[in-house]
Amino acid sequence: MILEEFDQSRKAIINPEDLNEFIEGFPETAVSCFARETFARMLADFEHELITTTSMANIEIPIYRIFVDGRELALFNAPVGASACVAILEDLIAFGMKKLVLFGTCGILDEEIKETSVIIPTEALRDEGTSYHYQPASREQEVNLGLKDSLTAFLDERGISHSKGKVWTTDGIYRETPAKLRQRKAEGAICVDMECSAVAALAAFREITVCQFFYAADHLSEEAWDMRNLANHAGLDEKDKIANLAIQIALAL
Repeated sequence: MILEEFDQSRKAIINPEDLNEFIEGFPETAVSCFARETFARMLADFEHELITTTSMANIEIPIYRIFVDGRELALFNAPVGASACVAILEDLIAFGMKKLVLFGTCGILDEEIKETSVIIPTEALRDEGTSYHYQPASREQEVNLGLKDSLTAFLDERGISHSKGKVWTTDGIYRETPAKLRQRKAEGAICVDMECSAVAALAAFREITVCQFFYAADHLSEEAWDMRNLANHAGLDEKDKIANLAIQIALAL
């Protein structure tokens, strides 16, 4: 199978540094989310300035510097989907990013998990293509490498309830069939997303620190799909709390 043909060579024909120059003074730690409205509200909450702009084919991604409690962080709105997200993260690494907190919604496979509750992914089932260009073929990719205990302690100390478990990462959102859902749940998945396994594989390959967490959105079952608070403008006050949590985690990295 073609996805099993991993090449560990560090140099490709086109490399991020071929297209992006290192930026002196670029914040070593960045925060990013996928939801447009949440990102806009985060940007409005902090003093900020535009550092640079990068792009992914037909979309431009502004990269901002925000000022938080005397510290500087980079902030940007990540594109949805493993391939696009990882390509943009490659640009950020070339600019000078060494640590990243990335958060977003996930679909829930366990109905006991309440909407907007925090989920820490521990492993990801690799049902996408991008991760196989960064790590040898395997069914799972470890997530939050070296961070799971400290992240759990961070949440516990603040009394923030959360779940931990395996995520199913897929790039076929209209092919989440009942049979696949049963299989992924049997393998231990409690939620589903589109980027996690690929981002974790990138982090391992490029040797950067990436903290990923989710907040629960829609619920998938074999019988029905419940959208819950998946919409960009739904539950904004709760999502603001999640965004602030991401900032605090970034400051603690």
